[in-house]
Amino acid sequence: MKPNLTGWEGIESGWAYKFLNADRTGTHATHYKYTLGWQPLIPGRLIACRNGYHILRPDDLIEWLAHVLWRVEFRGDYILNKDKVVARQIRLHSIVDTWNERTARLFAADCAEHVLHIYTRQCPNNTHIAECIHAVREYADNKITREQLAAAWAAAWAAAGAAARAAAWGAARAAAWAAARDAAWAAARDAAWGAARDAAWAAARDAATKWQTERLHYYLRGENED
Repeated sequence: MKPNLTGWEGIESGWAYKFLNADRTGTHATHYKYTLGWQPLIPGRLIACRNGYHILRPDDLIEWLAHVLWRVEFRGDYILNKDKVVARQIRLHSIVDTWNERTARLFAADCAEHVLHIYTRQCPNNTHIAECIHAVREYADNKITREQLAAAWAAAWAAAGAAARAAAWGAARAAAWAAARDAAWAAARDAAWGAARDAAWAAARDAATKWQTERLHYYLRGENED
């Protein structure tokens, strides 16, 4: 049975989410540092990407993956945008601690694996990409060293390069790159975006994004914990 999203309130309840850098600065186009109280009230007309605080509904998160995920409260008027909500005033409530280095790497591996069939159709005898994805999971659970992960990545990257002229290039690159990034959240973002591009080539981008969103929610709910 599919679990529900307990704790993931709808926008009408005054709760939403926001990704920030580790120092609580914004991740896009501004270095504004958020305090832990209510942020200043935004005057004037709310306009996406120009005037207002950008916050996220659960299904918006996949487009904005970054370092730290905060649960936020908002008040006053707001407007809905395609991939965000623009609010008049917000405050940071609490960090969603299920988004961390481990879950970000596991999510990156899942995204890469989900489009791996595109690569294996083109290169059926090359297992380096699949081995790299396995290594990412092993590293996330502290079962291998950083050096072992780097070795798996090097082999995967070479395999990806060999497939550069094939339609499988993007899937191979997404899988290898997910392991290469020191920043786990960046690995997750790059793998998700790369996988979605590959799925678009396969005429299934929307389905891939939906799958990624559901998988991300799975990790954020903490259902992968023992």
